[in-house]
Amino acid sequence: MRPEIVLFGDSITEQSFSYGGWGASLTDTYSRKADIVVRGVSGYNTRWALFLLHHIFPLGSTTPPVAATVFFGANDAALLGRTSESQHVPIEEYKENLRKIIRHLKECSPTMLIVLITPPPIDEEGRLESVYGEKATKLPERTNEAAGSYAKECVEVAKELGVSSVNLWSKMQETHGWQKKFLSDGLHLTPDGNKVVHEEVVKVLNGAWLSAPDMPSDFPHHSEIDPQNPEKVFKQRCL
Repeated sequence: MRPEIVLFGDSITEQSFSYGGWGASLTDTYSRKADIVVRGVSGYNTRWALFLLHHIFPLGSTTPPVAATVFFGANDAALLGRTSESQHVPIEEYKENLRKIIRHLKECSPTMLIVLITPPPIDEEGRLESVYGEKATKLPERTNEAAGSYAKECVEVAKELGVSSVNLWSKMQETHGWQKKFLSDGLHLTPDGNKVVHEEVVKVLNGAWLSAPDMPSDFPHHSEIDPQNPEKVFKQRCL
C-alpha cells in the first residue's frame, strides 16, 4: 500500500491543505504514489512540538513514514517584549529542539528522509497591518532579521546531523516584491508562497528516492484491466 510522507510543523503546515496550499499540491504530485499526512499545529514552537513526537511518530511502528518535513521556527523567532512573546524560544534551545526531533525521527526509522524547512522571511510592514490594522503604531512582534537568524541555524543543524533542508527564508527573498507576492499577512503564505514551498520540497524528494514518476502506483492502471477477465491483474498485482 501507499507509503506516507508526514508534514510536521506549525500553522504554515496546518494551512497547507487550504486553497493553493503546498500540502494539497504534494497530494496531487504523489497521487496514487504516497499519502501526504498533515500534522500541523497552529501557534506551536519547537518546545511544544517535542510533546507530540511520540504521538505522531511512535517508536516501534511497523509502517513508519518514508519521509517527514519539519517546519518550525516562525513562532520560536517571535520577539520577547512584543505581543507574541509567549511563543518565543531562545535560538540555542531552538537548535537543540530540532536536534531532538531529528534524533527521534531517525530512531523511528533510520531510512526516513527528513527535511528541515526554515521559517519564511517576515514582511514587518505586513505584520503591523495584520496585527494592529489601522492602529499599526506598535513594533512588529517578528522581524525579518530574527527570522533569518533562526533560518541560518536551522540549516546548520540539518548539515550537522546529515539531513536535508530547504532555506525558505533565503529562497523567497530572491524574488523582487516577495513581501506581498509570497506572504498574505507578513508571515503566512499566499498561493504563490505555497508554490515555492511545494517546488522546493519536491526538489528534495526527487533528489532522494522519492521521485513521484518513478514510484509505483498502488493499484493497476485501468488500461491493464481485461474486461473479460478483470480479476487476473488484481491477483497478479494486489493479492
